[in-house]
Amino acid sequence: MSRPWAGSLAARAETASAPAAGRRTRIKICGLTREGDVDAAVAAGADAIGFVLYAKSPRAVTPARAGELAKRLPPFVTPVLLFVNATDEDWREALDAVPQALLQFHGDETPARCRQAHRPFLRAARMAAGFDLLDFAGQVHDAQALLLDAHVDGYGGGGRAFDWSTIPPDVPLPVVLSGGLNPANVTDGVLRVRPWAVDVSSGVESAKGIKDAALMHRFCQAVRAADAQREASNPT
Repeated sequence: MSRPWAGSLAARAETASAPAAGRRTRIKICGLTREGDVDAAVAAGADAIGFVLYAKSPRAVTPARAGELAKRLPPFVTPVLLFVNATDEDWREALDAVPQALLQFHGDETPARCRQAHRPFLRAARMAAGFDLLDFAGQVHDAQALLLDAHVDGYGGGGRAFDWSTIPPDVPLPVVLSGGLNPANVTDGVLRVRPWAVDVSSGVESAKGIKDAALMHRFCQAVRAADAQREASNPT
C-alpha cells in the first residue's frame, strides 16, 4: 500500500518550502475507535486516520483493535499509530497489527528513540512559551513532518489551540497544524499558517472518542474551501 505521508528527505524539504498555490492541504483525523467513524472519515475526504495507542487516553484502542479498524482503509489513506513513551514491545505489537502504518510520537521520546523504530514518523511538538521550534526541528530532521500542538498538562493538546503567530516562517520540515481545530476555525488556520496538513480529533466529535460524520464532512469541506481561497489569491 502506498504511503502518501512518506517521502524522501529531498522531497520533504521541497514540500516544506514550496509555494502554497496549487498544493492540497492533507487532512488527518485522529482518535477513531469505531468502524462507522472510520468509514465516515474516509468518505469525508481524510488522507490519514490516527489510532491512539496510549492507554490513558479516552480515545485509546488496543493494537488488535487498531488492526481491525485499519483494514477498512482503502489504498492511499494512511493509518497512523500514535504512541506516548511506548516500549519496544508496544511498537512490535502495534506494527504486527498495522504493518503499513506511519508512526506518531507524542510523548517525551528523544530523537534517537524515534529513530529506533526504523519507520517513517511524525514528531509532535508542544508549543509552549519560549519553545524553540527550529532547534527542535533540527534535532528530528529525519521526521516526515512536525505536528504542532498546544502545550497542556499531560500529553496531547486537550482540544486547545495555541498562538499560531509563534510558528516561525522557515520551519525546515512539513508542518501539520493541530490543537483545537474544528470546522469553524480550520479555514483560518490553513490560510494563516499554510501548513502541509491539518490534524483534528475533538473538533469533530459528539463525545470523546465518538466522531460525528457531519462534523468530519464540514471540517474537510472547510479545508478544501481554504485551499480554493489560497489558490484564488495566488493564481499561476
